[in-house]
Amino acid sequence: MFLNRGRKPTHTQEEHALHLLSMAQSILDAMSGASTGTLQVTDPLNFWGGRRVAPRQQADAQDVFEPATGRVLCQLIPCKAEEVDEAMQSAHTAYLKWSKMSGMERARVMLEAARIIRERREAISKLEVINNGKSITEALADIDFSWQCVEYYAGLAGTLAGQHIQLPSGAFAYTRREALGVCAGIGAFNYPFQIAVVKSAPALACGNAMVFKPSPMTPVTAVILAEIYKEAGAPDGLFCVVQGGPETGTLLCQHPMVAKVSFTGSVPTGKKIMEMSAKGVKPVTLELGGKSPLIIFKDCELENAIKGALMANFLTQGQVCCNGTRVFVQREIMPKFLEEVVKRTKAIPVGDPLLDATRMGALISKPQLDKALGFVSQAKKEGAKVLCGGEPFTPSDPNLAGGYYMSPCVLDSCRDDMTCVKEEIFGPVMSVLAFDTEEEVLQRANSTTFGLASGVFTRDISRAHRVAENLQAGTCFINNYNVSPVEVPFGGYKNSGFGRENGQVTIEYYSQLKTVVVEMGDVESLF
Repeated sequence: MFLNRGRKPTHTQEEHALHLLSMAQSILDAMSGASTGTLQVTDPLNFWGGRRVAPRQQADAQDVFEPATGRVLCQLIPCKAEEVDEAMQSAHTAYLKWSKMSGMERARVMLEAARIIRERREAISKLEVINNGKSITEALADIDFSWQCVEYYAGLAGTLAGQHIQLPSGAFAYTRREALGVCAGIGAFNYPFQIAVVKSAPALACGNAMVFKPSPMTPVTAVILAEIYKEAGAPDGLFCVVQGGPETGTLLCQHPMVAKVSFTGSVPTGKKIMEMSAKGVKPVTLELGGKSPLIIFKDCELENAIKGALMANFLTQGQVCCNGTRVFVQREIMPKFLEEVVKRTKAIPVGDPLLDATRMGALISKPQLDKALGFVSQAKKEGAKVLCGGEPFTPSDPNLAGGYYMSPCVLDSCRDDMTCVKEEIFGPVMSVLAFDTEEEVLQRANSTTFGLASGVFTRDISRAHRVAENLQAGTCFINNYNVSPVEVPFGGYKNSGFGRENGQVTIEYYSQLKTVVVEMGDVESLF
């Protein structure tokens, strides 16, 4: 645990700290009886210096909506330059303390944070659902992944080490793996809490601090993570949260104290992040969009392939960057595949995301819903056949009438040149394409500027590995899809970004290597 060896806190400071912890618990306590359409968030959503921080001004306030009902959940006021700088200063102060602690000391704090997340998984999941719209079943899995992620990197924190290299005449060299400093994390709306964890856990394990900006559409749960890290014993400021949109993100990327930027989001925004960071020669990790191929050969186990196609398209209402939205099915099994996949897609329960029986909740916003519906309309104009769904959906509960629901859609008769096949929809739309040969489908699968994920279903083990080798993507799933445990690296090729999250390799993206050369004898000089 982090130990404060400085002056003892005053009673006022102790009372303030206790108040913060009680506030952190109060909104989670309210979750036990929460139902869709009942929560109003009024607490400040910024966090630095070990506490929630109210906005300094009320200008540029924007509504944050509950996707399930369309009602206003809270107000978001973006941080300005002075506030971002204050958060940076707080994070830098924490970094100076945290980076001097041993890996084992950092691990103890992180293990305690993992324990707290695990203990409060149901309450955090409910809050995530209210802010994001996904089903409670998925949210629980996301929060379980989150505590496992913190636990995993806690285990790596104590293993960080350098290398000893023997040189001639008794001289030697060694390497040190050192922290970068203050890292900036910029999250997306589809996995708000999980992305905050995935970026902060390896950063903290390596001795860094982080200032994190959530998506302005899902600002509520990142501050819960900040409070958990504090409660676990992290120094004040180690994980700060600043709210805002593009302007606040720009302030983060351009801040002189930021040592690295990690971003999850769209390709156009990723390019801007990279450009801004380049001006300060800051390393970046970019996890961007995708239009991933899922290839189903005729020799597959069809039942598993159908399940895989559903998992590849309809998690989080289709708002998943690595979804396998281009489903290539070998022509001989196309009729049977379509019959069964349409039948099961029609049976997906859509509705109140807090109900256990629901399997698909609401899309994140009205504009995102309209965009997804627009892709379906465009697909029909271009010749695709809608086999099911693709329409606005109104649940039977009148409280949900204003929510952003859409019936999951399967498109047949798709061609490679269609808009729905080329562009990322980020909605529950599966585009199905027929193919004949392995060579043909590989060429078509790789004919995209994206390269985040891919998948193949076949019983032929040689073909499976051959196809995996030739698919131009950062991940290839064989006989499954969208299975990404924390131990396994995740990231893209081509326009889907670079750098990796999860797995041991991520340590390299949150640390830097120093070489120390030691001479044990006399210096040999040419001069």
